[in-house]
Amino acid sequence: MTDGHAPGAPGGPGNAHRALRDLVMAATVRIHRAGPGYALDEPGTFLGSGFFIAPNWVLTCAHVVRSGEGNEVRVVYERGPGRGTSAVTGEVATVLPDRAGLPARGTWPSPDLALVRLREPVDHDCAYVTERPAAYYEEGVVLYSGWSVVGGELRRLSGTCTVQGTLGGWSDDEQIRLGGDVLPPGVSGGPVVDPVRGEVVGVLKSRTDRGLGGTCTGVEQLRSLPVPAEETAAEHDDPYHAVFHAHDRYHRDRQRHPDTDRSTWADVQNQLGARPGRALSPEERTQLLGRLADLPPPASTRALLGLLESLLGDQAAIPHPAPRGWRDGLGALYESSRQDAALDLVLDYAMRAMSADRPFVTPGTRAAERALWEWVRQTAEGRPGPAYRRRLGQQWIERLQVAPRGPSAAEAEAAHGTAYGAGRAPRLFVLLELEQLGWEPGRCDWHVSVGRPTGEVVRLRDGERTPLEELPAVLAPVLTEAFRQCDEPGRPADLQVALPHLLLGLDVDTWQFGPDEVPLGAHRPVVVRCADREQLPEPADAAARAGKTLPADEERHEREARWRWIHEHGAQAEVLDCEDGLRVPVPVAESLRGLPHKTVPVLCRYGDHRFEDDPVALVRIVHGGYGVALWRRWRGQSEAVCGEFHRRAGDTVAGAGGADRLPELVHALRAGLREGRPETYWAHGIALFYDDPRRPLPGTGDLLEAP
Repeated sequence: MTDGHAPGAPGGPGNAHRALRDLVMAATVRIHRAGPGYALDEPGTFLGSGFFIAPNWVLTCAHVVRSGEGNEVRVVYERGPGRGTSAVTGEVATVLPDRAGLPARGTWPSPDLALVRLREPVDHDCAYVTERPAAYYEEGVVLYSGWSVVGGELRRLSGTCTVQGTLGGWSDDEQIRLGGDVLPPGVSGGPVVDPVRGEVVGVLKSRTDRGLGGTCTGVEQLRSLPVPAEETAAEHDDPYHAVFHAHDRYHRDRQRHPDTDRSTWADVQNQLGARPGRALSPEERTQLLGRLADLPPPASTRALLGLLESLLGDQAAIPHPAPRGWRDGLGALYESSRQDAALDLVLDYAMRAMSADRPFVTPGTRAAERALWEWVRQTAEGRPGPAYRRRLGQQWIERLQVAPRGPSAAEAEAAHGTAYGAGRAPRLFVLLELEQLGWEPGRCDWHVSVGRPTGEVVRLRDGERTPLEELPAVLAPVLTEAFRQCDEPGRPADLQVALPHLLLGLDVDTWQFGPDEVPLGAHRPVVVRCADREQLPEPADAAARAGKTLPADEERHEREARWRWIHEHGAQAEVLDCEDGLRVPVPVAESLRGLPHKTVPVLCRYGDHRFEDDPVALVRIVHGGYGVALWRRWRGQSEAVCGEFHRRAGDTVAGAGGADRLPELVHALRAGLREGRPETYWAHGIALFYDDPRRPLPGTGDLLEAP
């Protein structure tokens, strides 16, 4: 905004500004009333605009969402250039200020902000939001984007306004005054962008009744979201941290992702010549914020202020609202330092964040600290001087000698009786076996049995030649009866699904026995087993085939040893088919057998048929001696960012303590997806392979008992 050119203006970097405009408009959404029967292009249901601030989170105005009915809205967005519009239901998670009643449109007091949480996970672009308060900006030009009704049709539009000062004072009702353009009805809630730095600084709030311009609210006003009354046990307990940590990780992972030709926000910021605080390039800033977002948040605002004061001394000028997260503290450095956040100050800040007190820790906290240290070390090379680098190295060595402080997220969840239980006592289970017919691959024979804690099973029913698509309806009454025999109050029985290797991706966990019924995987633990382990195909390549074969006794011993280790000592996830968003082949079985016994294989891109066939990957995992593996069913979005799946899958496996908890953990994630909890959206399409080598399937050595 300071000394900025209008996008495309003479003397300005026109190509970069056009790319910036494309990014802004890709993240901009329109908001409609919720309800059945509404067409996506119906102007009568249109409420206003908004934009994706983080995966599955939309920022808009409170008066926009409160113009509808109830607590739900429909968010209409574009899935990509030329791919048309889609709609998803969103829940109004919070509004600022929070007040009872439904005020008339346009009368909501400042800051007039709302966060909408999507009810289901979708792939979309997110805007980049500034980490510095908009109130510091002087007069200049801003870019805006939104939707409006033009000629009876809903049209997306953008334009520029001039900053003409502020309205209000240093308080929550301060607004930025805009002029220079007519703001049409419907653009309220859309993003306001600084075209010089290439970042969202505000949200359009109002337009003047006569003349040009209106007002916008700085995004820093989200810092005034209520602080949870109880201590936070996990990131998602505080919506502010949940949103902005997800925002920063998204842009970090998007920058790493090579599977697209489209420019990222950091790419465009670099083309604009933006230098965040002059000390960092846009890419460096994106990487730093992403690594900070992998850490638990500051213990409190007071703790963060103390950290800043220790760095800045008398130079500390604390903005309003006060900084709340690591990104806010970095923004405060830009404004408070006389050197405009010199590099050594930024690096010192990162080191302090690395060693700060934690409200909680996760299984990935130590790895996040190491990743942040690696960024500090590489960034410091050859710049602040050898004495300074030695001091940083000594601080890191001292940090290695101290464990992360604060209760672990797993311990906190256990204390609340949620996802992490105290271990699983043996109990009854239901076993569904499918046999694919070689001459009719679209049909299956099936068997439903009730299993005892010892692993013995009693056959209930059999069926023949059932088409795959008819299985849910045909099996509904049989499985319902089996569950009735096994379920205990508050403890639904597990469903073990034994599938031939070509059907291991069958989404049994999504089956519903009625239009309003809860999917199986959201109601009970559902795990997958391999029904034809003894008939798996040989590897196609000679080298893999040579290393695959093990004597039966050795293979069984290897499987049992791996199983015992991950149940008695804990486990660690290993993503096998994806590196920084790039699909890579799963290693051959011989290489997989060389991984530590604590390894749980994870597949990020199961179903991405542009590359290696999925059954080959799973066959290698089975041949490698693994009885536990995780994967997610790829939904076909070639540009989807997968860093969150890698991170969360690793935390889930490590935080389980023992692999026996994984069926319950995956069940909790599926239930969270059903309930629309964004902290679980990374697990959309998740499947758990859990094949106990000590409990052979019927027909592989066990005898069935008589009914």
